[in-house]
Amino acid sequence: MEPTAARKVCVVVTARASYSRIRTALAAIQEHEDLKLQLVVGSSAVLARYGNVVQCIQNDGFKIDAEIFNIVEGENLVTSAKSTGLALVELATVFANLKPDVVVSIADRFETLATATAAAYMNIPLAHIQGGEVTGSIDEKVRHAITKLADLHLVSSQQAAERVVRMGESRSKVHVTGCPSIDLAHEVLQSPQLDFDPLVKYGGVGNDVDLSHGYLVVLQHPVTTECADSLLQINETLYAVKDLGLPVLWFWPNVDAGSDATSKGIRRFRERENPANFRFFKHMDSKDFLRLLCNSRGIVGNSSVAIRECSYLGVPAVNVGTRQEGRDRGRNVIDVPHDRQAIRAAIETHLVQGRAVRDTLYGHGDSGERIAHVLATSALDIHKRLEFEDEAQSPAYLKHPLRTQRRAA
Repeated sequence: MEPTAARKVCVVVTARASYSRIRTALAAIQEHEDLKLQLVVGSSAVLARYGNVVQCIQNDGFKIDAEIFNIVEGENLVTSAKSTGLALVELATVFANLKPDVVVSIADRFETLATATAAAYMNIPLAHIQGGEVTGSIDEKVRHAITKLADLHLVSSQQAAERVVRMGESRSKVHVTGCPSIDLAHEVLQSPQLDFDPLVKYGGVGNDVDLSHGYLVVLQHPVTTECADSLLQINETLYAVKDLGLPVLWFWPNVDAGSDATSKGIRRFRERENPANFRFFKHMDSKDFLRLLCNSRGIVGNSSVAIRECSYLGVPAVNVGTRQEGRDRGRNVIDVPHDRQAIRAAIETHLVQGRAVRDTLYGHGDSGERIAHVLATSALDIHKRLEFEDEAQSPAYLKHPLRTQRRAA
């Protein structure tokens, strides 16, 4: 009897955050004897101005099977839609060439909708990581749309699993694996010391800052449904942290609608104020960034790293605005509006308390292996229908006698 061929798993990485969230799963897939990793990289992950993510991927020992270039300049609502369309066109060709057995889509960025759509229309089973979470803005629409296109759900928490089931997905297709980004946080927590100089290793732009007495990490992205307010919102955070007296390590935003205005606000602030306590960075290796967080006073902004990894690490977080509205959060987070006085007050009261209580809401550090196991052992099927465990939840049309008979058959 001939040995069964390894199942080809095609993972699409479109941003630096997506890579951080899938890195340990990539390693587990690559090492699994019944799986063959196919890696596709595109969108902001192939653009140097958002950090050399491609180089990081290759340095970690992964072979990239295809790269796509789909980002339209402008970083507004129109270019986001066009970039999604171009990704769909490019990924259809890539999938036709690679012929994967299953495609993996990550989270909720606009490019992931292209990944899911291309796979679904090409009758390729789709596995979705991080479905069932509540985030607000366009991200939530995208996340739930991918859930309905997906055939296999690899969710981060039990709460997320229940939401996916309530959306009519079969419980047998929903697996609580935890979030792979927590795996990295778990590794870092074993040796959390800041064993590198961020200014020497990554350069950045701005003044030399002394990190020996504490510092803040700031990472704020535009809110796509509030992109007209991006400039105002970034200014509130910039001026809130300016006069705190602590060094500020500020990281560049994602490529989203509103990023142009966010970037303009940062540049204008840097030129006008020449703040002595600021240093600006594009990108860091995932583990280096987590060690930076571990040794900081806390993180300010609206990045999901404050909600996910920092909850596990016990790093205090001041979450600004609505971008993470509704997301399950740990005890490390305090929420404030886009108001400089509120932001500053939250920093002065929340971050000075030191380490926060650690939570394992998003996993225990073994998610990559769990994901690889599910991908290797689960039946792959592209046929699905709405399923409701409680018939009272079922829409009236699903209770029609003929449909009920067909489902029973």
